[in-house]
Amino acid sequence: MATTTAQITLTSNDLTSDALSLTTTATLTDTGSKVGVTETSGLSRKITTATDEYTLLAEADYADDKAHKVYLKHVGTTDSDRVDVKLASQHVGRLYAGDWMFIPWSGGTDIKLTPNVATSVTVEYMVIISS
Repeated sequence: MATTTAQITLTSNDLTSDALSLTTTATLTDTGSKVGVTETSGLSRKITTATDEYTLLAEADYADDKAHKVYLKHVGTTDSDRVDVKLASQHVGRLYAGDWMFIPWSGGTDIKLTPNVATSVTVEYMVIISS
């Protein structure tokens, strides 16, 4: 059985009145089971040179009502460059240069991105596919 673990660690000495140190992990499993996930879309990059909204991940390409996970990272270095992230028509956030997100995704909606600049913007992404 495959074992894939996601982990996030948050640390700061000056974000709160006390030092912050938080770590949490999750073992990624197939939908409704304890069987480890065994498939990914592969790590890819999308480079855009326009400010048009585009579909990064189409719901038609993935099984619906599943426990997929999506990793997105804006790999740019210009602080003001950003990519707006939408699930269907719902704006969920902005990724500025160096920002990333790891979210659960049922596969039932498109994931769309909109860069704010018409220069080269690169997003790295991967779907961890649940069966």
